[in-house]
Amino acid sequence: MLETDVLIAGAGPAGLLLAAELALAGVRTTIVERHPEPPPYCRGFNLNSRSLDLLARRGLADGLVAEGHQVPHAPASGLPGPLLLDGTATDHPFSLGIPQTRVEEVLEARALELGADILRGHELLSFTQDDSGVTASIHNGLSVRARYLVGCDGGRSKVRKQAGISFPGMEARWFALLADVECELPYGPSAGPDGRTVFVIPRPGYVRIVVREDEPPSDKDTPVTLELVQAQVDAVLGRHVPLRAPRWLTRFGDAARLASSYRSGRVLLAGDAAHIHPPAGAIGVNVALDDAFNLGWKLAATVRGTASSGLLDTYHDERHAAGERILANTRAQVALEEAATGEPWADLLRRVAAHPAGNRALAEIFTGLDACYEPGGHPWLGRLAPDVALTVAGRPTRLTALLHSGRPVLVDLTGTFGGWSAEVEVVAAASTSDFGAVLLRPDGHVAWVSDGTDDAGLEEALRRWVGEVPVAAVP
Repeated sequence: MLETDVLIAGAGPAGLLLAAELALAGVRTTIVERHPEPPPYCRGFNLNSRSLDLLARRGLADGLVAEGHQVPHAPASGLPGPLLLDGTATDHPFSLGIPQTRVEEVLEARALELGADILRGHELLSFTQDDSGVTASIHNGLSVRARYLVGCDGGRSKVRKQAGISFPGMEARWFALLADVECELPYGPSAGPDGRTVFVIPRPGYVRIVVREDEPPSDKDTPVTLELVQAQVDAVLGRHVPLRAPRWLTRFGDAARLASSYRSGRVLLAGDAAHIHPPAGAIGVNVALDDAFNLGWKLAATVRGTASSGLLDTYHDERHAAGERILANTRAQVALEEAATGEPWADLLRRVAAHPAGNRALAEIFTGLDACYEPGGHPWLGRLAPDVALTVAGRPTRLTALLHSGRPVLVDLTGTFGGWSAEVEVVAAASTSDFGAVLLRPDGHVAWVSDGTDDAGLEEALRRWVGEVPVAAVP
């Protein structure tokens, strides 16, 4: 029997980033992935500002940004113009056009470099859990014993179903066909005589066609063929435009579902296993990364025995609430896209989006840049700390560089803090930024902040987020 600390089902973005985060903390991590090779097609081509900000906390953003194509707005549906990212609460005021396959390559290399194991061609069949761990059966006769199991195995998650976690939500009302093909249609929307539209999106060496089906299929799992897509495109356009050389054919709908819990005992969910939603805003891969980044350090601290008793439960508290917002945002975009001019609520929202302040606010909402896990306090509290410039030991650096190790950090601009437990790295720094000291969670979110005159609330924040109280402090 193979033994590991954490078993992850699924080698998509959530599983790969989670494995890297766990391995960074010294946790034995194994991924099982049912496909023997990475997929030959690419699901998405967008990293948003929030994802880039998070990846920067581990030093992973700059290389991706150098490879990708920057667009100064966020994807959104149903609005009269783009959601501009200039002036939003981000260090990366752009969306990055980059294939999801490339992002997964970078994350896989990171996970392997840090010591995670990835077993491709190994499908998780079943599992049982007890008070001390999970025993999983893999299709080729392998058994795995792990302290925790994380389902990153997609919207039809076997882990979620076998854990007995319900998946309430809305059934799809419509379905669309997606085809990566070659054809002579111009880029952008091509409307037919009855007003229906075929969307043509440029991709390297081919195009991606998206067209709604006339009516929902009797079986949504019926394989999509080139003939089916061709017939639908011809019907919408009222003429024949040949489609050639299919690379990937699939369908998707506007279903929206959210797992009732992100945790059941020693089983957790992340990514599409925890939530599915309409594709509006191209948010899918980005939410998966956000889940993994939130879970990784908490699960690692739990495995290592340094976490407070309730730390792992905050994963559900924070990310389930985020999932609710994401479902609401994507469904609102679909409704807005379908709403005709003259619909009062839709016209009002479009006017809001046309105003600079409203445009900026919607950009932050739709991309998750407004995420705040502890609202109502200091403007930084619960938010991702901005990447302010610092001087440490006489050398210039950035706040994000202090988080590359994945440890909690206390940034002290006053020179009055010291003697903390080994779990917290205390960094004496200088900065023109308006704070005296700030405690950063390993994911870069602010757990405590002070003007530097006192340490009120710091011990409570340490108990909650780090799990160890300082052994001594220099007042």
